Amino acid sequence: MQIALVRHGQTDWNLDLRMQGTSDIPLNDTGRAQALEAAVLLADDRWDAIVSSTLSRAAVTADIIAERLGMEVLERDPRLVERAYGEVEGLTKAEATERFGTAWPGEESYEALQRRAVAAVDAVAERHAVDHLVIVTHGTFIRAFADATTGLETRTPRNAESIRFEGAPGAWTPVEGVVLV
Repeated sequence: MQIALVRHGQTDWNLDLRMQGTSDIPLNDTGRAQALEAAVLLADDRWDAIVSSTLSRAAVTADIIAERLGMEVLERDPRLVERAYGEVEGLTKAEATERFGTAWPGEESYEALQRRAVAAVDAVAERHAVDHLVIVTHGTFIRAFADATTGLETRTPRNAESIRFEGAPGAWTPVEGVVLV
C-alpha cells in the first residue's frame, strides 16, 4: 500500500504564523489554489481513496483534490486533526512564550501526538485497504507520523505538500518527500 499524507492549504493564521492546532480556521484564497496544485501533482499517479481530518482547512483541501481526481472523500476522521495547542491557539510562538513560557496550558505532548498519528493512519489504512490512499491532514501531525515511523527528526511539510510512504499498518517506509532536519 502507498499513502500520501497531504498537508492542507494555507490559512490566514499560517500567513500570520499563528498556532492553529484544533481551531477550525478556513483556507484562504492562496490555500485553495495550493490545494488545486496538490491535486494536479497527485493526478500523475493512481489513487484509490481519499480521507481527511474533520477540520475545515483539511476537509476543503481534500474536497478540491477529490474533485480534480474525479473521486469522493470517503471519510472525515477526527483522529487526523492537528496537535492541540491549548490556550496558545491563535497566538504566535513569541506571544505564547511571552505569556506562558515553554509550558503551554492544554498542549498535547509531542509524544502523545506521535502515538495518535501512527494509530490514526494505521486505522484509516486498515479501514480503506486499497493500493493507493490519500490522507489530507495537518503539518505537525504529518511530521509526528514521519518522526515516529522513521525514528528520525523530520521537518514539517509546507502547505499542500505531500509526503509518501509505502507499507502497511505498523510498518511504513518513506518513499518521497520526507526531509530530515
